Amino acid sequence: MRKTNIHELAFFGGTPIFTETLHVGRPNIGNRDRLLTRINQMLDQRWLTNNGPFVQELEQKLAGLLGVRHCVAMCNATVALEITARALGLHGEVILPSFTFVASAHSLQWQEITPVFCDVDPLTHNIDPAKIENLITPRTTGILGVHVWGRGCDVEALTAIAQKHHLRLMFDAAHAFACTQHGQMIGGFGDAEVFSFHATKFFNSFEGGAVTTNNDELAEKVRNMRNFGFAGLDHVISVGTNGKMSEISAAMGLTSLESLNDFIEINHNNYMDYASNLDGLPGIHLVQYDPKKRNNYQYIVIEVDETAAGISRNQLVGILHAEHIRARRYFYPGCHQMEPYCSYFPNASLVLPETEKLTLKVMQLPTGTAVGTNEIRQICDLIRFTITNSPEIQAQVGRTEY
Repeated sequence: MRKTNIHELAFFGGTPIFTETLHVGRPNIGNRDRLLTRINQMLDQRWLTNNGPFVQELEQKLAGLLGVRHCVAMCNATVALEITARALGLHGEVILPSFTFVASAHSLQWQEITPVFCDVDPLTHNIDPAKIENLITPRTTGILGVHVWGRGCDVEALTAIAQKHHLRLMFDAAHAFACTQHGQMIGGFGDAEVFSFHATKFFNSFEGGAVTTNNDELAEKVRNMRNFGFAGLDHVISVGTNGKMSEISAAMGLTSLESLNDFIEINHNNYMDYASNLDGLPGIHLVQYDPKKRNNYQYIVIEVDETAAGISRNQLVGILHAEHIRARRYFYPGCHQMEPYCSYFPNASLVLPETEKLTLKVMQLPTGTAVGTNEIRQICDLIRFTITNSPEIQAQVGRTEY
């Protein structure tokens, strides 16, 4: 292998092993004919948005699948989080993990609610209930749990804390569509849960999201707020915004829903292929899913132990990128290290030791319908080659970081 910069590395024959880049979160596409039929029907009806028939059908089917009383479709999950927080009356401070996508924190800060970052359990990667009560102050009004990788939070512990301190409890379930916790579908825990149907999710509606709840009053508030506060044709009863899902997004959602089990099966097969090919590699730990629970397997997550692997997570990501494999560092560098939070809370890292560790060793690998057995084998062969030859690679690339 020639001596080169890590950004130019190509291990096999001097050219990248993939001619087409493999991305984390490349969209799954369901039955195109069914989708185009729905789009033509939408155009014939000339009903493009404003709670059309496809949105209503999608809401009904999602509520049935998740076993909840109400599902309110939204234009995206970030707006859904914002609307839900406002409908719950959150203000002051809300406790959440820093180990999450920044939209979780932004949805609060955007409304001048202060995000208070809590550390996570190093085994589950979810918010650690044991660390929450020390963060509660007279200004605390709620807890926002995040079901990271689709693995449910400790909802029983969080519910107990919320009830004890009279706090609202909501969940960012962006990763957890069609997953279960304690024998029931995620979607009905806490006061409300929010899902993402962004294109990068295994189940997508192009762009979209939803709020699910068993609280009738809250559902009505959320429905009004997503439509400028209207409660009727020309009767505005509250502040609101435009959070409505379009008909074309709902059409895609319905089409994706028809392929849901196929997508999950492909994800599961990919996960098992990764598990087999990565087995026994020093310094590489594949995040496990509980086989007793239903999971969507949409994330292939590994932790890289630099000491055992002989190479850092960042270096491994850089090498994969050079081979047209767009692995991702997640959730790097943590919300507390991003603006405006790193300016607001410059010493947050001192109370987030587990979060700090995870952000330096966690990465995602490509999966979904765009990836198959051969691609997974080649990706894992490259990781194995890199670790097996890490002393030589270190000598050539030095300590260059991605």
